[in-house]
Amino acid sequence: MGPTPEWEVSEWLGTPPAETLAGLRGRVVVIEAFQMLCPGCVSHGLPLARKVHSTLADEVVVIGLHTVFEHHEAMTPVSLKAFMHEYRVTFPVGVDTPHGHGMPMTMQRWGLQGTPTLIVVDRGGRLRAQAFGTVDELALGGALGSLLAEETVEWSAGRSRGMTGRRAG
Repeated sequence: MGPTPEWEVSEWLGTPPAETLAGLRGRVVVIEAFQMLCPGCVSHGLPLARKVHSTLADEVVVIGLHTVFEHHEAMTPVSLKAFMHEYRVTFPVGVDTPHGHGMPMTMQRWGLQGTPTLIVVDRGGRLRAQAFGTVDELALGGALGSLLAEETVEWSAGRSRGMTGRRAG
């Protein structure tokens, strides 16, 4: 998979660790694209993102992307703020820039099929996974563990050959 296109966010709820995806290079990033009125998002997507955030917050950046493609009048940033409080969403959430009453900008750019969609970006900014629907926790944990180990393994191998400062990617 190739480089991940930038998101287009009209507003942030919570402080993002960087305003752009490029600003997160060097970190593994998990993005949960959701709608607050999506049953699968509420029952599966957001709880999994919360679990990754609470378990791996020092190693993985978790970002929510509220990408509204239906029920636009009901899913405003004001409603989203109340939703985040009620559902205890503590990671930052960007509001995908609307495009009329159709698909929002990032959703189009990333070719998302719907919500929930979980996106994983590696330290080099490359899209490594994009999963629509329910994601298996064990599979995600294994994938994140592998991505987190990539730099460490390559760094150790580089240092053992006398190299310094070499990064994976």
